[in-house]
Amino acid sequence: MKIRFHPKILDTLPGYGHHQLLHDASAGLIVGVLALPLAMAFAIASGMSPTAGIWTAIVAGFLISLLGGSRVQIGGPTGAFIPIIYGIVVEHGVQDLLVATMLAGAMLVAMGAFRLGNMIRFIPVSVVTGFTNGIAVVIFLSQIKDFLGLSIDSLPGDFFGRLTTLLRHLDSVHWPTVTLALASLAALLTWNRLGRRARILQLVPAPLAVLLVATVLSVTLSLPVETIGSRFGGIPQGLPTIGLPELVLSDLGKLIPPALTIAMLGAIESLLSARVADNRIDDRHDPNQELLAQGAANLLAPLFGGFAATGAIARTATNIRAGGRTPLAGIMHALVLLAIVLLFAPLARHIPLATLSAIVVLVSINMGEWHAFAPSDLRRYSTAYRTILLGVFLITVVFDLTLAVEIGMVLASLFFIYRISDLTRIERIPLEDHYGVEALSRQDGSHRIQAFRLYGSLFFGAANKLETLLLQQPGHADVVILDMDKLINIDTTGLDILQTAHRNLLKRGAALILCDLNAQPGSLLRRSGFIDRLGADNIAGNLTDALIRAQAMRPATSAP
Repeated sequence: MKIRFHPKILDTLPGYGHHQLLHDASAGLIVGVLALPLAMAFAIASGMSPTAGIWTAIVAGFLISLLGGSRVQIGGPTGAFIPIIYGIVVEHGVQDLLVATMLAGAMLVAMGAFRLGNMIRFIPVSVVTGFTNGIAVVIFLSQIKDFLGLSIDSLPGDFFGRLTTLLRHLDSVHWPTVTLALASLAALLTWNRLGRRARILQLVPAPLAVLLVATVLSVTLSLPVETIGSRFGGIPQGLPTIGLPELVLSDLGKLIPPALTIAMLGAIESLLSARVADNRIDDRHDPNQELLAQGAANLLAPLFGGFAATGAIARTATNIRAGGRTPLAGIMHALVLLAIVLLFAPLARHIPLATLSAIVVLVSINMGEWHAFAPSDLRRYSTAYRTILLGVFLITVVFDLTLAVEIGMVLASLFFIYRISDLTRIERIPLEDHYGVEALSRQDGSHRIQAFRLYGSLFFGAANKLETLLLQQPGHADVVILDMDKLINIDTTGLDILQTAHRNLLKRGAALILCDLNAQPGSLLRRSGFIDRLGADNIAGNLTDALIRAQAMRPATSAP
C-alpha cells in the first residue's frame, strides 16, 4: 500500500506573498493569545497541570498546522477531551495517560495511512450530537468544584461518585470564589455580546481580556481565592525536559481501550472541525493527511509533557475570522504561545482558578447543541433518531463515552437494517391481468408460471422474505420468474437464499428464470458461478422475454 503524504502547506506556499503573511501573522497572534487561557483551563479541568496544557497547544498546534490536511485548522487541547483525560488520570495516573496518548497517536497515523479518513463521516449525526451534549454536561459537572470553591481534594472519575461527593461538600462553598467565578462568567457573556456590535472588542479574545482583568483584581485586592501558583506552583519559564513517559509493559494492555477512545474522539472532532472550516473558506481538506498530522501531534506532544490534542473548532473559527488562510497562521499561533511561556510565564502564578473555571463552564455551555433536546425538534424526527440521541447522551453522562459511541453505532446499525428490510418488498406479478398470459393452465387452477418483482435490497436482513413468499404460494409452479429490475443490491446471504430456492425448485422439477439484472446483483451472481449453474437460457433481458422462455418450457419430470 502506497501512503500519500502531502501536507496542505505545500499547496499554499506557491504564490505566497507579504499581504497574506500579514493576515496570517495577525491571525496567529490573536489565536495564540486566545489559546493560552483555554489551554490552561482545559488542562486543569482534565486533572493535569496548566504547563501540560500550554505545551500541548505549542507542540501539537505546530505539528497539526505543519503536517495537516487543512489550510486553517488550529490544533491543541479541547474541552471534549476533559472527561476522557480526567478519567484516565484518576484511574491510571499521568504517566499512563502520556503512554495512552502516544498509543492513540499511533492509531491515528495508522488510520490516515490506511485512508480511513472518509469513514469517520459514516458516524450518524444523532450519535455525534448525543455524545457532544453528553460531554458538555460532564465538563460542566467537573467545574462545579472550582467554580464554587468546594473543599474537595479530588473528584472521583465516575458519575455517581462525583455527584455524591459534590452534594456531600456543598456546605463548604467559598463565597469569594463563587463571586469571582460568577463575575468572570458574566464578563465573558457581556464581552461576547458587545463584541458582535463593537468591532474593536473582537481584536482581543474575551477569555484573555477577562483573565487579565480578574488577575489584576485578584492581586490588587488580595482576594482569598486559589490561583495557579497556590495549587501548581506556577508555570516554569523555559523549555520542558524532553523524554519518554515511564512505561510498565504489564499496563500496556489496559491502556488500549482509553487510547482507542482518544484516537476516535480526536479523529471525529478534528475532521468535523476541518469540514466546518471548508464551508467558510471554500476549500476541501484532505481527511487522511489530517489524521496523519493528528497522529504525529499525539505521538510527540507527550515527549514534552503534553497530552491528547485535536483540531479545535472555536480556535479554527477564530483563525478564519481573523484572516488566517494558510497553515502558517497555525504555526505562528504556536510560536506566540512559545514566546509567552519563555517571557511571561512567572506572571501566570497569579491567575485565579475561579476565572479559568468560568471559561470552561462557558465552553461547555456553547459546545452543546441544546436545541436538539427541545420537544419541538425531537417531534420532527423518527423514533430511531430520538432513541439514539437520548441513549448516547445518557450513557455518555452516566457511564462512558466509548460505551456510548459503541451502543449508539450498534443501535444506528440495527435501526438502519430494520428500515432497509422494511423497504425491501417482493410482490407477485399478476401475469394474466397485465400481460394476457394464460398462466392458470392447470385443471386445478394452480399457476403453471409464477412471476415476482423484487424491490430494494436482498440482504441478510430481508433475504428471508423471498424464502417465506415462495413457501406460502399455493400449488407448485413449473416456472418461477424473478424480475430484478427494482433490486439494487444483493449480498451473500441473499445469494444463498437464491441458490436454495433454485435447488428446491429443481428437486420438484421446476425452473427458475431471472430477468432485468442490475449491475451489482448481476456482478455477484456471475462471480459466484450461480448464473453458470442456472444456465444462460434462464437469464432474460426483460419480463416479456422471460415469459416467452417460460411458456416454451415443458414441465420437467425429474430433477436433474
